[in-house]
Amino acid sequence: MIQVSVTSTEVRNQRGIAKASGKAYDINFQTVWFHTHDRTGQKNPYPEKSEIILEKDAQGAALFWPVGEYTLAPSSVYVDRSGSLAIAPRLVPLKPKANAQG
Repeated sequence: MIQVSVTSTEVRNQRGIAKASGKAYDINFQTVWFHTHDRTGQKNPYPEKSEIILEKDAQGAALFWPVGEYTLAPSSVYVDRSGSLAIAPRLVPLKPKANAQG
C-alpha cells in the first residue's frame, strides 16, 4: 500500500496551446506527498512531494482532493499503449485509525 498525504487544497492551473497539435489544453494539478519505500522495501524517512492531475466536473472546475490521508486505488496502475506499466494516481481515503481506549 502506498500512502498519500494531501496537506492543501490549492490547485495549480496550466493552460496553453500544444506545440505538436496546435490544440488548447487546460490542466489542473494538486500537490500531494507520497510515502514511498526504497528498493529493499524499507519505508523512506520522509514523504516525497509530487503533483497529480485533477479530473474536472461538468462545468470544467477542478475536482481537488480534501486535506487528508489516502492510498492509491488499484485502478491507478495500468499498462499503456506501448505495453509499459504506468500510473495515473487515483486516491482512496484511508479510514481513520480507531483510538485505543483502556
